[in-house]
Amino acid sequence: MDKRITEHSSKYRHLEKMSTMELLNNINNEDQTVPQAISKILPSIEATVDMVFSKMSEGGRLFYIGAGTSGRLGIVDASECPPTFGVPHDWVIGLMAGGDGAMRKAVEFAEDDPHQAIKDLENHFINEADCVIGIAASGTTPYVIGGLSDCQQKGITTACITCNPGAPLIKFADHPIVCVVGPEFVTGSTRMKAGTAQKLILNMISTSVMIKLGRVVDNKMVDMQLSNNKLVDRGTKMVMSHSDLNYEEANKLLLEKGSVRAALDSLVN
Repeated sequence: MDKRITEHSSKYRHLEKMSTMELLNNINNEDQTVPQAISKILPSIEATVDMVFSKMSEGGRLFYIGAGTSGRLGIVDASECPPTFGVPHDWVIGLMAGGDGAMRKAVEFAEDDPHQAIKDLENHFINEADCVIGIAASGTTPYVIGGLSDCQQKGITTACITCNPGAPLIKFADHPIVCVVGPEFVTGSTRMKAGTAQKLILNMISTSVMIKLGRVVDNKMVDMQLSNNKLVDRGTKMVMSHSDLNYEEANKLLLEKGSVRAALDSLVN
């Protein structure tokens, strides 16, 4: 049997014979085990957050590298940081095997080149001030393994997120995060529990780092980009909650200042 837990056979048989409700119940039961698995590895996530915060507080950047679902999740997390926390687009950068086109359509064999990741990273002038998190459910993806190995050789701090204990990837991560979620409902379909675990862990890392960098005040996204009417409305209500202004006054001030933080700062200065 394959030593990779992510490839072990599902504990469920004959999925095609299940009713819709049976499928949903069983998938849901499996999904509920993911947060429990994450709760067991919080110290390793903590170490990674503290490392990334240390790097970024000194001007470094965070890179994610991955392939397939893992790569897409990294790009999603990176792309959400600017609108959520108002940071520049080059603070958190997601790269995946096959390039941006692979976000929508798989690129055959793109993940099999162990030295393509460092080429992709060097296109962004990566250096020792930065850090790289390799994401691979199996922990065996050449693009990710080679990327972290090449980074270590260049003195760049590395971390990884994988769902297989003893995965080759771990060897090249200064800060390994190993979340064992067990076999998938559909054998080998790591877009399911493993993908959910990776998404939750990425949320924890980026959100915690941004809070520590001062991009959240109280529990509010005071630096979020006002890129649509929903966010302008949310920002207006934030200003109202921290002032005596009515909706119209708060909205006008927000649009004049361009951000919740600037609007609130203007009220105390």
